[in-house]
Amino acid sequence: MAERSPETNVIDFRAAEQLLAARDPRGAVQLLDPVIAAHPENTAARLLRARAFFLAAQLRPAELEFQIVLEREPDNAFAHFALARTLQRANRPEEAQRHFRLAAALDPRPEYIEAARFALPEDSEEA
Repeated sequence: MAERSPETNVIDFRAAEQLLAARDPRGAVQLLDPVIAAHPENTAARLLRARAFFLAAQLRPAELEFQIVLEREPDNAFAHFALARTLQRANRPEEAQRHFRLAAALDPRPEYIEAARFALPEDSEEA
């Protein structure tokens, strides 16, 4: 196999983003595999591949990719949130809740806080 150029990797990464946006996660994974083989340390490519695996309902590979991202970037709120969604979909709610809470603690986006169940009910009754 011929050595890939940096430009080829960038083109494949951008094309994989487009395929994911067009709801073709398997096509995105195919483009990302050689990019990650050439640059296994590339967190952005791994995160994109994890999202593609998730959308393709390949939960175990998605989980593994999100975990690799979090080993390198433990403060990546999106990776925690996406891993939590993956674990939730795999019927592992306790593990998912831990990552929802970490995501919300790292980034107080409304969807992260809601998933972490940190928000108080708006219509709570006072005694």
